[in-house]
Parts: sequence; structure tokens; C-alpha cells
Amino acid sequence: MTHHVIIVGGGASGVLLAAHFLRQANRTDVTIVEPRSGIGEGLAYSTKDPCHLLNTRAANMSAFDDDPQHFWRWLVESGAATACELEGAFSFAPRSRYRDYLVDLVRHWLPGSGDGRLRVLRDTCIALAQTHRGVSATLASGLSLTADRAVLAIGHAVPVGPSPYDPAWSSPEDLRIGPDEDILVLGAGLSMIDKLASLHARGHRGRITALSRRALLPRVHAVTAPFHLDPADIPLGTGPGYFLRWLRRTVRWAESEGRDWREVMDAVRPHASAIWSAMPASGRARFLRHGRTMWDVHRHRMPPALADLTHEALSSGLLRLVAGRLVDEHVDGDRHHVRIRHRRGDHRTLVVDRIIDCTGIRRRPDADGTGLVAQLIDSGIARTDPLGLGLDVAANCGLVDRSGTASGRIFALGPVTKARFWEITAIPDIRAQARRLAAELA
Repeated sequence: MTHHVIIVGGGASGVLLAAHFLRQANRTDVTIVEPRSGIGEGLAYSTKDPCHLLNTRAANMSAFDDDPQHFWRWLVESGAATACELEGAFSFAPRSRYRDYLVDLVRHWLPGSGDGRLRVLRDTCIALAQTHRGVSATLASGLSLTADRAVLAIGHAVPVGPSPYDPAWSSPEDLRIGPDEDILVLGAGLSMIDKLASLHARGHRGRITALSRRALLPRVHAVTAPFHLDPADIPLGTGPGYFLRWLRRTVRWAESEGRDWREVMDAVRPHASAIWSAMPASGRARFLRHGRTMWDVHRHRMPPALADLTHEALSSGLLRLVAGRLVDEHVDGDRHHVRIRHRRGDHRTLVVDRIIDCTGIRRRPDADGTGLVAQLIDSGIARTDPLGLGLDVAANCGLVDRSGTASGRIFALGPVTKARFWEITAIPDIRAQARRLAAELA
């Protein structure tokens, strides 16, 4: 019997899920609904800028956790490793190459080049409903689809409409940034690093100021050795204070044994969802307020090449880090007059030509510009979690409705499920979730 699954979203999450469905022996037909012109893009991989690198080494970017060298082999066999001058599996490839990899991953299931089990519709899903036989999807074009199951793989919520600041994912060319313009970047994370790399490559001369609450840069990747932590080693069910103290003690112990702190963080990573799920609800809220920044800068690291560029920019004065927050801003002529409250309490005014919002991707899921998530919530099919991180899902990724019942028809995958799984934004986490969900639904 043939099963039909609709995947809403053709970015990395959607393509990875489709690949896991289609590589199974049993018959599953897949339809991806994606408004962009191509699949495999999303926010992360739509960039064409060769300066934008993956922030995970090639050896960890395989689509399949049972074949960890799959992506690196593809880089070598396709010639991309040579073209990008990558020296080994520890290398950090351009993000645009990963988009090419994702497209190639499902090519042989597409009509014309494959067996036709995968159909890609360039359209926007605006409504989902459960029926007595499965699900129905309404598209913006007026088309209606039916299937046995549907999976939301819509990535991070991207609001549409006017914004007071320039968006992080637009290129300097799209924003028409002049080489001598002074720029304020809101945020000091990986998105800021991308923007710095793009501007530096174009010979930018104006001052770049990165403003964030603590002015902490992402830490740097390094070659490490495998390190294993058993679930029994980890204090599950404790609050963030106790957990972070345990983590610091473990790092100190590892360093006393000649190991690297990164090895401890990487060993904790497979247990992140269990740690988050077991943490009391009040503890999760405290972690988001007080512990998240320190977690993120150690957990989400930058490639060595971008670290070198960043430190060069700091040394030359091109880049400046400021700890504080924006409290007021107005436009006088063509320039922004920004009032900043420093972390130490004093205020100062900064005058810039541009403000670019690189504050990250933590937005309520119903901020998505397509209106689909809002429709699901309004109809009672879905609900958000109490912290507003994402949609409420069951352990098997089934969407939880207004009454608290998990759906057996509509599921979710990837960043939209971070309310339950927390660390579900990177490829190693998403591919494992995709494998489990595909196995269950197939």
C-alpha cells in the first residue's frame, strides 16, 4: 500500500525528512510544498555568499547519522572540496554548497531524473485540516491536496512586512550599503559574523558596532577527541543553576585531564533534549533569562577562518563590541541617532547610517508570515508552549491540540519543535529527528 505524506517546507528540515522517507524500502510518496524557487534553502542555505560558512565541520553534516561521511564524500566526488580548497573532513564548507548537497540528495526521486515519488510544488500552504481519512492542505494558489499525513518543517518563523531595521539575511548588495557607511548590528552571534564577513570581503571601511547584552562572541571550533557521557552522568531533572554548576565542574575536571572544554560540550549535545525536557518549567524560564547566552556562545561555535577575520576586524578598529541595549532611536536626515544603555548603567548616543537586526531567530512561531501557524492555533489543531518558543508537540512529534491531545495525522519537525526538544536547530539534531519520524510514520 502506498502512503502519501505532505511536507510543508522545503528547507533543510523538509529535504532531510523527504530523504529519510524515500530511502526506506516501503512505498511512501512525498509532496514538498515550498514557496521558494528551489528546495534546500530556507534562511540558512539561501545565501550565495561564499564568505558564509557552515558553522559545523563537514564530518558532522551528513544527512544520515548511520553514514557520517556522506556529506564529505559528496564534497570530494562533486569536486566541491577542490573548488573550495577544503583540506579534510574537519573543514567548513560554504553554506551554498550544502544547499547543492540537499538538492542532489533527493534528485533521483524527482520526476524526470528519478522514479517520481517526490513532487515539489512551488506554493504556500495556508491551512491544514484533519479529515476522517487523513489530512487536507489548502495552498495559496487555490489548490487542495490530500494525504495520509502532513509534517510541518517550516523552520524558523520569518515575519513579513515593514521593519524598522535591515534584515540579517539580506546581502550588502540588496541593502545597497555604501563602503563608508557606519553600521550598528544588533546582536553579536553567528549572524553578525556572517554580516561582518560579507562587508569585509567587499572592502567595507565604515565603522561596524555590534551591540548585544553581554558583547560575547561565539567561541571557536577546534580539533577535538571523542568524549562520552552516559545519561547516568548527567543531573537530569535539576534546575539551570545546578546543571550549569555541574557542567563547569565537568569542564574543569576534563581540562585537568588534558582534554578540551569543547569535548564536554559535544558530549552533552546528544542529551540536550533530555536535559531540557526534564528541567522544571520554572527552570526553563530562568535558563532563557540568565543562562542561554553562555550556552549559545559555547555550543554554537564559529569556524577558525571566521574567528581570524573577526579578531582582525577588532584589532583594526573596523569592528567594535558594545555590551548594552538599545533604548531609543530616531532618524535625523539620513542617519539614525541611537541611545544605548551600557551594561554598566551609563548611556551614550551613537550615530550610524544603518541598523541591521542580527538578534537571532527566537520569535513566536505564529509570527510566521504565511499565516499557517496562526491558522492551526486559531482552529485548535495546535497550540504554542507556555514560553512561546515553538509549537507544543508530543514525544513522537505529533502536534498537540488545544485540548492537549497529540495528533496522529499532523506532525512537526525541526526548529518549530524546539519548545520540547530545545537543541533542534543544527543538522546533526534534525537528521536524527527526521530518521525517527520517518521510521514511525512509514
